[in-house]
Amino acid sequence: MSLSSIFNIAGTGMSAQNTRLNTISSNIANAETVSSSLDQTYRARHPVFATMFQNSLGGGDRGSLFAGDDQSGAGVQVLGVIEDQGTLTPRYEPNHPAANAEGYVYYPNVNVVEEMADMISASRSFQTNVEMMNTAKQMMQKVLTLGQ
Repeated sequence: MSLSSIFNIAGTGMSAQNTRLNTISSNIANAETVSSSLDQTYRARHPVFATMFQNSLGGGDRGSLFAGDDQSGAGVQVLGVIEDQGTLTPRYEPNHPAANAEGYVYYPNVNVVEEMADMISASRSFQTNVEMMNTAKQMMQKVLTLGQ
């Protein structure tokens, strides 16, 4: 693995954390939206990440923990964003404009406290990737000054 590949790896990490922050902000924004039916109620969304390997295009043994340099990590990829299938919260509010015939409205399965903790974690991960890029840049600058 070369020193320059650190920029690609950190870049994929920053992109993944950006996707994570976007889904978190969408969840928080829709935390108090209501609907009169289960089918139309917002469900929390979560990104799914996977490791990318250097030799992922060439095949090989992807599961080996002690693989050689040809199978080092190449970053992270976002496989997709899935909806949380947890239960929605029905509340009896017959005076609510969105209430159904029985007087119930359905609230999303978004836990704002968990979302805030995930937001802090995603922010810290993003900052860590930025620091990795800065460290790699400093190392490359030191290499350039070796001959002086």
